[in-house]
Amino acid sequence: MRVAGGLSTEPFLGARLNAFVRWNQVLPVVQGIAELFRDSDVLREHRERARLKFLFLRHGWTAETFLEELHRRLGFQLDPAVPEKAPNDVYRDHVGIHPQKQPGYSYVGAVALRGRITAEQMHAAADLAERFADGKMRATNMQNLLIVNVPTLKAEGLAKELDAIGLRVGGSPFYRGTIACSGTEFCKLAITETKSFSRWLVEELEERLPGFDQHLKLHVTGCPNSCGQHWIADLGIEGKKTKVNGEMVDAYYFCVGGALGFHQATARPVGYRCPATEVAGGNRAAAAAVPCRA
Repeated sequence: MRVAGGLSTEPFLGARLNAFVRWNQVLPVVQGIAELFRDSDVLREHRERARLKFLFLRHGWTAETFLEELHRRLGFQLDPAVPEKAPNDVYRDHVGIHPQKQPGYSYVGAVALRGRITAEQMHAAADLAERFADGKMRATNMQNLLIVNVPTLKAEGLAKELDAIGLRVGGSPFYRGTIACSGTEFCKLAITETKSFSRWLVEELEERLPGFDQHLKLHVTGCPNSCGQHWIADLGIEGKKTKVNGEMVDAYYFCVGGALGFHQATARPVGYRCPATEVAGGNRAAAAAVPCRA
């Protein structure tokens, strides 16, 4: 069990508790954590800090003190946690054709670039799922689409059909690894437009680096709230504004080195910001002239 994870302006990777929760303990444990959150007066001092993570970030709590308080509320002790083997792979997008555990079946993962899919594509994908499999589809946290329970002999044919409707079963590392939040088009909190920008960015990077073959998680978020999860990306960019020739324009601030699993880490701000039009490659002289503020 992990508690208090959160991103936004002050990221915190959830703290792992030394506790094994049995099935019949789940309800009282969740209730106990919810009550602990409710009763923490220090989390009510500021509206933007009403999150469990601030017990750890600002009030000195640790996984041990949290578990001790939880045990006190529960009235019983949870068993110690079992050893953990965090995933060592740093990149899992489910794109491509992959075998399922059921013999003779595969799942096919297709990229919905920056999470955007048209109604026509969705209807077509649903039809393909019924034609080639049992009609079941899933979505992933990389904003991609899966069709599951595909007889392996039909998987290649399904992949070609998905490619034909613009849902690629493959693509460059930039095409596969880029995700974006809603941006100003649909979110009143966003500072920058993200969806069209992300498509442009992918196209620019594919043109500039045609032979690039490394996995890359490139996350675009339109404001500090981090719905695009830039803090846990290899390369995360956060939307800002900057002034160019006296006019305020979209800009992005860069963070690098974020990850989950065995290599979990919060991305590090590199102290660099530039106009959106310079993100893909950029004019170094122009970018250097832009004041850098987090």
